[in-house]
Amino acid sequence: MWCSSQLVPQIQLWARELGFSQIGVAGVDLSSSEAGLLRWLESGFHGEMHYMQAHGLKRARPAELVPGTVSVITARMDYLPQSVPEGWQAIEFERLSRPQEGIVSMYARGRDYHKVLRARLQKLSERIAEAVGPLGHRVFTDSAPVLECELASRSGQGWRGKHTLVLNREAGSMFFLGEIYVDLALEPTEPTTSHCGSCTACMTACPTQAIVGERTVDARRCISYLTIEHAGSIPEELRPLLANRIYGCDDCQLACPWNKFAQRGVLPDFDVRPGLEGNTLARLFAWDEAEFLRRTEGSPIRRIGHERWLRNIAVAMGNALAKAEDAELRAALQSRADHPSEIVREHVAWALGAC
Repeated sequence: MWCSSQLVPQIQLWARELGFSQIGVAGVDLSSSEAGLLRWLESGFHGEMHYMQAHGLKRARPAELVPGTVSVITARMDYLPQSVPEGWQAIEFERLSRPQEGIVSMYARGRDYHKVLRARLQKLSERIAEAVGPLGHRVFTDSAPVLECELASRSGQGWRGKHTLVLNREAGSMFFLGEIYVDLALEPTEPTTSHCGSCTACMTACPTQAIVGERTVDARRCISYLTIEHAGSIPEELRPLLANRIYGCDDCQLACPWNKFAQRGVLPDFDVRPGLEGNTLARLFAWDEAEFLRRTEGSPIRRIGHERWLRNIAVAMGNALAKAEDAELRAALQSRADHPSEIVREHVAWALGAC
C-alpha cells in the first residue's frame, strides 16, 4: 500500500515518462481566491466569456465541481518546438516588421494541447489507479471552471506573473497546464515565491494595454481574446493594434526576461505545422472553408471557425495596407467583399478603406 509521501514522487516519475515537465499537488481550499475572482467578474473583465460568470465561485471550489475531490494533481508541459532556435524571442518580435506575414501564437502552431494533455493526464490517472486501487478522478485542461493558474502556483509549478500567467524559474511561461481532481489525500507540494520584482516588461509590451494592473487582465482588450474568444465585430479602435497577429498574441511572454529559460517540449505534437509559421496573409486568406478545416484538423485554431479566421486576417490585411499599398492584398480582400458572412464583409470593407 502506498503512503502519500511515497506516492507523489512516484507520480512525478510516471508523469515524466508521459512527457510532462513537472507535477505538483494542491489542496482544495481556494477560498482566499474568491474575492479576487468576484472583483474581476464584477468589473466585466471576462468580456463575452459568459460561462465564467455562470460558473461563478465554482472555479474556486474544486470539491463542488467534482464532489469527493480532496487533492488536485497539477501538471505542466513545455511546448516550444524542438526546432525553435536560440534567440527565438527576438525572432518572433521581428515578425511584426513584416506586415504581410500572418502571426499565429506559438502554442497554436502544432497539435491542439487540449487533446494532448487530456489523453496523457488520463493515462497518468489510470497508472495511479493501478497502484492504489479504485480512484475517483476527473482530468481538466483549460476546459472547465478551474482556477488553473492558482492551483499551479499553490502546488509549486511557479508564481503568477504580472501578466497573470504562471512563471517558472527554470522554464519561463511557455508551457501548458492541466489538472487531475482526485478523491485521494496526497501530500501537497511546496509553493514558490514570486521573482518578478519591479519588472513590468510584460505590462509595457502589451499592444492594447490589456494588463490593467499587476496580475489583472481586461480580456476585452486582449488580442488573444479578440482573435479567439470574441465572436463578433472587433472594436474599430483596437483593430490597428492587432497589427498582423491573426490568432492569439505572445507579446507579454516574448518580453518576459524569464522566458530566456523556456524549455523545448519533448513531444513531437507541438512541432510547427506547415502553413502556420511564416505564411503570407494573402495565402492564408485564400483558404476556403474546406482547406481551413483540412489544415486545422487536430489544431486549436479550428475552434474559431472559418468566419473568424477570415475576420482576423482581414484586419491584419487592412493594417498592412495602412502601411503601404499592396495590390495582392487589395485583390485578395476584394475577392471576399461579397462574402456571405456579415462579419467578414464588415471587416473586409474596413480593411479596404484603411489605406
